[in-house]
Amino acid sequence: MRNDAQGAPPGRKGESSPLPGPHTDRKGIGADVGASLVVFLVAVPLSLGIAVASGAPLVAGIIAAVVGGIVAGLVGGSVVQVSGPAAGLTIIVADLIMTYGWRVTCLITLLAGLVQLALGAFRIARAALAVSPAVVHGMLAGVGVTIALAQLHVVLGGEPQSSALANIADLPDQIAHNHTAAVAVGVITIAIMFGWNRLPGIGRFRPGMIPAALVAVGTATAIATLGRWEVETVVLPASLADAWNGPMLPESGQWHGIALAVAAVAMVASVESLLAAIAVDRLHSGRRVQLNRELCGQGAANTVSGALGGLPIAGVIVRSTANVRAGARSPLSTILHGVWILLFVAFFAHVVELIPMAALAALLVFIGVQMVSLAHLRDLNRHHEAGVYLATLFGVVLLGLLEGVFIGFALAMIVSLRRLTRLTVVTEERDGRVHVSVDGSLTFLGVPRLAHVLRTIPSGARVDLDLHVDFMDHAAFEAIHAWRVDHERTGGSVDIDEVHEQWYARSSERSAPAAKTVPKGRWWAPWEMRKKAGDRREVNPVGLLTAGAREYHSGTADRMRSLMSRLANGQHPTSLFITCADSRVVPNLITASGPGDLFTLRNVGNLVPPHHDSDGSAGAAIEYAVNVLRVPSIVICGHSHCGALQALLDKAHEEPEAVETAHLRRWLLRGEGSLHRAGVEQGVLDGLPKSEALRRLSQANVIEQLGNLMGYPTVRERVASGELTLSGMYYDLETARVHLLDAESGEFTPVQSVQDVPGPVPSPRPDQPVAESSSGASSRPSS
Repeated sequence: MRNDAQGAPPGRKGESSPLPGPHTDRKGIGADVGASLVVFLVAVPLSLGIAVASGAPLVAGIIAAVVGGIVAGLVGGSVVQVSGPAAGLTIIVADLIMTYGWRVTCLITLLAGLVQLALGAFRIARAALAVSPAVVHGMLAGVGVTIALAQLHVVLGGEPQSSALANIADLPDQIAHNHTAAVAVGVITIAIMFGWNRLPGIGRFRPGMIPAALVAVGTATAIATLGRWEVETVVLPASLADAWNGPMLPESGQWHGIALAVAAVAMVASVESLLAAIAVDRLHSGRRVQLNRELCGQGAANTVSGALGGLPIAGVIVRSTANVRAGARSPLSTILHGVWILLFVAFFAHVVELIPMAALAALLVFIGVQMVSLAHLRDLNRHHEAGVYLATLFGVVLLGLLEGVFIGFALAMIVSLRRLTRLTVVTEERDGRVHVSVDGSLTFLGVPRLAHVLRTIPSGARVDLDLHVDFMDHAAFEAIHAWRVDHERTGGSVDIDEVHEQWYARSSERSAPAAKTVPKGRWWAPWEMRKKAGDRREVNPVGLLTAGAREYHSGTADRMRSLMSRLANGQHPTSLFITCADSRVVPNLITASGPGDLFTLRNVGNLVPPHHDSDGSAGAAIEYAVNVLRVPSIVICGHSHCGALQALLDKAHEEPEAVETAHLRRWLLRGEGSLHRAGVEQGVLDGLPKSEALRRLSQANVIEQLGNLMGYPTVRERVASGELTLSGMYYDLETARVHLLDAESGEFTPVQSVQDVPGPVPSPRPDQPVAESSSGASSRPSS
């Protein structure tokens, strides 16, 4: 599934428009206004805290929050992402301020914004995603630890040291000797941040309705103010004119370092913003992020922020998540939150100046600890990338941000190279044959190992070579083919089976005489076709299931995890698909659908019992699909060579009841209506070839079951209102072709190609029969 909706026309069905137009409903605007107030309350203390941690003027955090909301919201490509000063850039900014001073840092922010604008204009935003998530998350975790260690000293009433190691070394002394009012403010703030969302609700009120950061900082401020505690508080400029402290050119010898700093800020801000935007997309169902446009929006925001004397800006996952959960539907929420911050600081600066610095420091300690995500570590560990995460984390903490990122990136490259060269070669002898199984990526780097194993096979042996490889380069092909030719020249035989792609077979066609290969079936082929040629041994069905599950885990499960994690929260199928339990009919295969598309009901003969029938299983599935899942379509699919309908033709349901087939006989009695519709009682099918008679009965059965569906009140009501359509389908096993029912003619016509698919089949009206069968039998309304 695409994460980038780049180039999609605005206003398509199911998408949110970038900005509310004249036809936007008032409910949507109200939701955006409400969400903007929530994000505003979260953003003010966070912006001030990040400015404190960066060593920048406090008003720089406010400027970045305002610009990030208004400019990035107007220009960016994400519907609900909120941008502003980001904790992930704190260490870089602090180092830049110490090295070059604040005004040159503003210039670096401005230039980084221009770089981002250029990257977005050249449409290479996706290249930023090439950085391993393990490196990004490890970097953010390292930044979080560094921030927490530094700001913990402020909470304890002291001063942060120059490095994380120095902060750790000095921490015991700070804990032992500092017990000032600032410590109390910090402890109160952290306690509220930790416990606020864990409090039980009262009636309809839930603590999560009010941001924890606002409650923590507000409570600490109120206690310190009312108690007249002597603590350092926020100091803002007397006017906005005094607040401007814009960019300045550096000294002549500093441009080389400035260039590196611009690249670092642009890279970190871009990667963090784009990854955050993609993560936020998982939380809402509106328009997907347009990555290049979002990168341009971030560049524009950083350019303006740097020019106005603000901090660097990036997309922030905490504020974006709060925005989505508060009900935001469009960028209007992001823009308004910036407006509220500007108005608040302009008219209520005296309130901001009551906030204790220790409360902001405590807020940063809590946020820094949260940036070390155990959930990310668990996910990365499943992909064997936890080492990259931890190496980046410790590198950032112990050496610095750029050094840590470089270590993590280098380790990620080594891990990727190792995976590229990972090759498993297993040899065993069974039934007088040598079985060699090769798993992994078969490149020139793995050729020495494979060649060594192949050379150990005795001359003249019969060999089965199983290639479970996802790639084979020419060097690997040459090595295998040369060994094969030599082995067969000495009297041996080689059967090559390829499970996934036909790498060897295709290379043989291009580079060598035709080779005798035994290709295995694709993923959709039956197990029987995947056996080796000549292998007629019985296989334990449980063993086949286990082998199939193993193949699924090795080749498909990792690719599906992202999709299935989204579907785990609920299903919204587009159709109730009723078909036969026949093992040869695979609904998702013949409709090219995937998980979450079809709500499938299968039984013998694809029968729909009438509404008054005592069988509740089919009725429960129909009612659940129509009333709960609200599917817009129901499809009944019959098929050729149906054993159940052949039994009906043979009148098996009229034979004396036997214990071993009692349930089957009673079930087939529900198909008598199909016999009547096909004209069996009138002898319409007499004299026809068996296959043709069965085809007509199968197609008449589909039409009959559509009539039975109309007997369900909930189906009839939704069809009459136009909310539900009913369709008939027939699958011919011999030709593997799908046929659709034309409700006007009653004929099933084959689907020629994707381009030739007919429009939706009109649903039968409640007051009319469904359609006439191809045999000309009259239609009967179903009860």
